[in-house]
Amino acid sequence: MAVPEPFTGTTVTSPVRHHILSVLVENKAGVLARIAGLFARRGFNIYSLAVAPADDSQRFSRITIVVDAQSAPLEQIRGQLNKLINVVDIKDLAPREALERELLLATVSVDETTRPAVLEAVAQANASIVDVNEGAVTLMLAGTPTACDALERRLEGFTHVELHRTGRVALPRLSAVPTKN
Repeated sequence: MAVPEPFTGTTVTSPVRHHILSVLVENKAGVLARIAGLFARRGFNIYSLAVAPADDSQRFSRITIVVDAQSAPLEQIRGQLNKLINVVDIKDLAPREALERELLLATVSVDETTRPAVLEAVAQANASIVDVNEGAVTLMLAGTPTACDALERRLEGFTHVELHRTGRVALPRLSAVPTKN
């Protein structure tokens, strides 16, 4: 089961904050390993990591890295990443200025008594059923990390066959007004 997403606020011991980095890299073998190794050697905790080709030519990939701010000062992270040859561009996305999304896929066991409650949870979360059989449903939610957290909490009362979350992807907002989804 995925670890719940931390909030921006104060905990019993200290404030929690994440840096969201959008890193454009050359799509070459070993680049991701070098970046992950850099974080591991420095003791920086990666909270979430997502990678995909950034263009049709597949010459570049975009890596979205969510880093625990307490373990890694932003300027130190940027400086270390800039030293890597295959890193083309680094953008720090402030949470209020970023549009973040995550994908949650879950297969949940159902029977005649639990099916209506699962379907209600799916509807309330604005999720979708993507596969079904007599004893289980697979659902999908592409939404904010908070929406994925909420759906995951709602599903805790049901028997999970599997639950996976992708981790965040993010882009800068085009407007100052946040969208609902």
